[in-house]
Amino acid sequence: MFGISEIAIVLIIAIVVIGAKKLPDLVRSAGKSARILKAEARAMKEQEADGPGGPARPPQVIRGETLDRPDQ
Repeated sequence: MFGISEIAIVLIIAIVVIGAKKLPDLVRSAGKSARILKAEARAMKEQEADGPGGPARPPQVIRGETLDRPDQ
């Protein structure tokens, strides 16, 4: 579908448009989002396998960054 040259061109354009300084943060947040999505999909699949009224498990905590809330 895509060759290495096309992917390289897209990456170079992304670096120019987004900026080299912000690109690592963007990739890091995309990785965290993918990890959360994968965990949620796994939890939904397990919940469907248990069926309605099956054993309820406590929610899993996904460790990540914590943000200070200004209202507290």
